[in-house]
Amino acid sequence: MSPVDIFSIKNKVIVISGGGRGIGKFIAKEMHKRKAIVYCLDLNFTQDTKNKNYFCIKCNITNQKKVNLVIKKIYETHKHIDVLINSAGITLPQKNHKEYSLGDWEKTLKINLTGAFITSNSVIKYMKKNREGSIINITSLNAEQGFPDNPAYVASKGGLKMLSKSLAKDYGIYGIRINNLGPGYIKTEMTLESFKDSKKRKQRQKHVLLDRWGTMDDLLGPCIFLASDASGYVTGQDLYVDGGWLANGLIHK
Repeated sequence: MSPVDIFSIKNKVIVISGGGRGIGKFIAKEMHKRKAIVYCLDLNFTQDTKNKNYFCIKCNITNQKKVNLVIKKIYETHKHIDVLINSAGITLPQKNHKEYSLGDWEKTLKINLTGAFITSNSVIKYMKKNREGSIINITSLNAEQGFPDNPAYVASKGGLKMLSKSLAKDYGIYGIRINNLGPGYIKTEMTLESFKDSKKRKQRQKHVLLDRWGTMDDLLGPCIFLASDASGYVTGQDLYVDGGWLANGLIHK
């Protein structure tokens, strides 16, 4: 008898918010390659939507009614939802040290935090029926440390971190696991401006023990771990993929 691959995500039904771009899109494609059944929720898509077991659904994750309808249909189709990855997020840094606007604050928290709350609540209802499931919230170094010129993003990621712990506490009894995956400085569409700026890129790299920016490939293994049965006894945790940023004490000149 062949040993069971505890890292397998084959035939798992995986819902990914923010699956139309960036980290969400990358994870969606890679999990689909590994035989998962993937549903991406986003407002805009650029990739081919006709692949078998890869579905792109236009959905505003801050619209609770719409989210509930989409999640209900997915569950009725497969009779199980195994994984939710909350990857949807925006960043609206303040410009020229001006006062941060209330509008940018509310928009950021609505998408980054309230959206994750809505999708989680919707999926948990069905995970409870099957008494198992994994929710992975994509947080950030900003959930742990203060960063300049972007109070809404920092607050939203800190809130998301604690939302995960709260939900893990409430729903662990149903076999539902909720964990945070926190990227460090990863080269993505969101960080491209900083990466292209040689001074900013080197300044950030000094904080990283591995002396390099991360790539989205660096996030894949940890994400598969949290989605798979390999992490069956892991919940309420923060897994930072930051090249050692948080562990670094003194920055070398």
